[in-house]
Amino acid sequence: MNKVSEGISWRMLLASLVVVVLVGCESAPVLPARIPEDPPMDTYVIGIPDLLAVTVWGQPDLSGEVLVRRDGKISLALAGDVAAAGRTPEELAREIEKGLTRFVAEPRVNVAVVEMRSQVISVIGGGIQKSGVLELRSDMRVVDAIAEMGGLTPFAKKRQIRVLRGEESYPFDYTAFMLGEAPQTNFLLAPGDTIVVPE
Repeated sequence: MNKVSEGISWRMLLASLVVVVLVGCESAPVLPARIPEDPPMDTYVIGIPDLLAVTVWGQPDLSGEVLVRRDGKISLALAGDVAAAGRTPEELAREIEKGLTRFVAEPRVNVAVVEMRSQVISVIGGGIQKSGVLELRSDMRVVDAIAEMGGLTPFAKKRQIRVLRGEESYPFDYTAFMLGEAPQTNFLLAPGDTIVVPE
């Protein structure tokens, strides 16, 4: 083998190795070093315009669904206007009980959030079919939010999706998740999260 052909062989071998490395890098999932903790659902703070279900045990006429008004209050039979925004469901239940004590002996009240309309997330970027704001459900995860916005476009950079939470940024590799390689990255979303899907 002469020096020219030997040089060509080495260049071809080097080029082949580069291609193998690049292909390997492309197919390997890029996993985040960490994922955020699940948001604490037991400390949910009621906001405007959440839809609540108020149950007064043994008093069906006093129970039902109520909307948190723009002034942050709800209206209930006998209890009147009660400030709801800024309180947890447990705190609101105790406040309603106080207002009912004049009319109901030892009232027991339960408050549940039916629709968290005050809690929203955003999905943006050229790689999503429809950018916008979504009402946050208590069980909503990254893939759920993407699906509700119509899914990814054909040109979405599936491996470069990020979830912004406050000053933190968490990578989400859609391809790796769909291959079952990164199930933990499909975490529960929290109020104010922004999913960025680049194109």
